[in-house]
Amino acid sequence: MAITRRALGATVLALVLATPAMPQDQGYVGIAMPTKSSARWIDDGNNMVKQFEDAGYRTDLQYAEDNIPNQLAQIENMITKGVDALVIAAIDGTTLTSALANAAAMDIPVIAYDRLIRDSGDVDYYATFDNFKVGVQQAETLVAGLKERFPDTKPWNVELFGGSPDDNNAYFFYDGAMSVLQPMIDSGEIEIVSGQMGMDTVGTLRWDGSVAQARMDNLLSANYTEQRIHGVLSPYDGLSIGIISSLQGVGYGSGDLKMPIVTGQDAEIPSVKAILRGDQYSTIFKDTRELARVTVGMVDALLQGGEPEINDTETYDNGVKVVPSYLLEPVPVTAENWEKRLVDSGYYEKSEIK
Repeated sequence: MAITRRALGATVLALVLATPAMPQDQGYVGIAMPTKSSARWIDDGNNMVKQFEDAGYRTDLQYAEDNIPNQLAQIENMITKGVDALVIAAIDGTTLTSALANAAAMDIPVIAYDRLIRDSGDVDYYATFDNFKVGVQQAETLVAGLKERFPDTKPWNVELFGGSPDDNNAYFFYDGAMSVLQPMIDSGEIEIVSGQMGMDTVGTLRWDGSVAQARMDNLLSANYTEQRIHGVLSPYDGLSIGIISSLQGVGYGSGDLKMPIVTGQDAEIPSVKAILRGDQYSTIFKDTRELARVTVGMVDALLQGGEPEINDTETYDNGVKVVPSYLLEPVPVTAENWEKRLVDSGYYEKSEIK
């Protein structure tokens, strides 16, 4: 009998040792994303869920499909369900003040994810990329493309597009780009033929590609019947695709009408393919896996009594407070380096692109 018990005990011990340890329940995290209409937000959500679950957290991931009341209701519902932390990529960063006050009353920390939440003192931390630098890189690749494709042309005729005016990042992208382009406009190297400048004029509500396409149609018909356009500053791939459709609709990219230089952001697959075709010149790659890692680390530190890692305490004033932030590095992508940046890094499989 003693031998049997010992044998049984050894068997149980072996089974325990052979069974992988499951992460303990560290807490419950609500994740509010803006929309599934952009591949990058789907990747953001999936990356966060995976990394939170690997760290032992339960998650509630919700997409609001760019509907502000939906996002507010989703966040309020997460608070009611008792989440321990909120990660929010806001549709409109000025509309969440009352919801965040409710979260603060329940001692629920809030991480603003890639889009700054404005007009609230109840935002604890901000995880994002260096958004001013994104704009700088967009303008630098625009200028590099102009020099490459139109070396004997001056001034270069360029039109400007901005992101959604209710997204704080859009202003950083625009300001970063203009820090490069404005001196060239002032010197006469670049001409904004339409005269349309400033986010109040060039902004594109909700980052809507169809709105960008319609505006590009109007710009071309009003300003480019007698002369040619050489470049378009586009802050996001979803806008770039609409802009390119408009340009191709009037013959650019065929015959003797060279395709203008068009920039972008987020390295979405349709735009990477457009870069390889020569329709789009560049995009800016923001590795959402790294953004998820930083965000998970922030939440984990907050809930486990630690200090979140930050590297910026000056840049992001939301109108009530300067939100402590962690800024990741963006990376320009062109036809020359796309494989190294996007495939060798494991972000995409080569078969997804080619």
